Amino acid sequence: MVCGRQMRGMDSLCKARGIKHMEKGFIPFYVPWITAEDKRAMLKALSSRWLTGGPIAAQFEEAFAKYIGAEYAVSVNSCTAALHLAMRALNIKPGDEVIVPVFTFAATANAPLFCGAKPVFADIDKKTFNISPEDILERITGKTRVIIPVHYGGQACDMKAIKEIAEDHKLSIVEDCAHSLGAEYEGEKTGRFGIGCFSFYPTKIITTLEGGMLTTNDRDVTRKLKILREHGMTRSAMQRELAAKWRYDIVELGYNYRLSEAQAALGLSQLIRVEEGIRKRIELANYYTEKLSSQVSHEIVPPYRALNRRHVFHLYAVKVAEDARITRDELFARLTKEGIGLSVHYTPLHYFSFYKKFLKKKTKGFPNAENVYKQILSLPLFPTLSRKKIDFIIQKIRENIR
Repeated sequence: MVCGRQMRGMDSLCKARGIKHMEKGFIPFYVPWITAEDKRAMLKALSSRWLTGGPIAAQFEEAFAKYIGAEYAVSVNSCTAALHLAMRALNIKPGDEVIVPVFTFAATANAPLFCGAKPVFADIDKKTFNISPEDILERITGKTRVIIPVHYGGQACDMKAIKEIAEDHKLSIVEDCAHSLGAEYEGEKTGRFGIGCFSFYPTKIITTLEGGMLTTNDRDVTRKLKILREHGMTRSAMQRELAAKWRYDIVELGYNYRLSEAQAALGLSQLIRVEEGIRKRIELANYYTEKLSSQVSHEIVPPYRALNRRHVFHLYAVKVAEDARITRDELFARLTKEGIGLSVHYTPLHYFSFYKKFLKKKTKGFPNAENVYKQILSLPLFPTLSRKKIDFIIQKIRENIR
């Protein structure tokens, strides 16, 4: 909650930058969809004796696995933790290489680094913004162990091609599904093609405030994931109580990556209406595309959708055309002053100082990611966004590119 003094301070900052009033007409980039049912579920969980590591988290895991169509699901406190545990479950170690798209959030590349391995960046497809299977092939060496495809914006990667590459080179697949809960590739949900790693950050398809989940069909991997998320212990507190035994062993270097019961309760409540939220996102994305195509078709390029995939639109990322009368940066600045919340997903990782050290001296470049980065712009999209506000956004885009 923002207090009056903080809001006044933000108002002053907005005025100083020429941005419209934060409360009057401001359209945020994202608003979490939290209902009265969600709040009641969390309050009920707070009455439980088990505030973490309890039965509600187990129920959330079971419901989530059923939704994805996976045998098992393991809840954790973030998608970053999920990616890290996936690397540990696959025994990734120093000297290993893991191929990741250069066009992603830092957490994807950090997961192998947490294990002492090296992220190897690959370029993207210029239409879907997903990792390019052709470029994956260019990056494979004798040290490669894992491919991490990121289902960018809510649209699945070309998993048929990626699976074939992985099988031919005996590589594992860890899916970064942070954007793609409910997305499908040829009728199968993401998170079923390898170890799936999901995010429940506030902007995602469903939220647990902070939180994440892993999905897998491998019982041994599941057991290891559960041990690793709880300090490397062979028995959790609830398991010890149910067995009436206090003894346990520590068999791994583990972490405190558990999801609390209140967060799991929120996740369960949100999962009940996940398809409703996805339907609203798709309807709003269709409306955006219809309006953009009819009003600014030569200047703003709507998201590309592959025919064999279900795009769930975590992001509505457009491109400002190369021959447009305005640049992406100019449009971002002008729309921000109009009171429209925007973002850019993403800055290619090799542009950041930290990741430059992991580039090979004679590395092949990333022309697609670099070109997309210059043009891409994420517009507001969330289930409670109104068409009236989309009309306003389109109107301001049209006015500012004349």
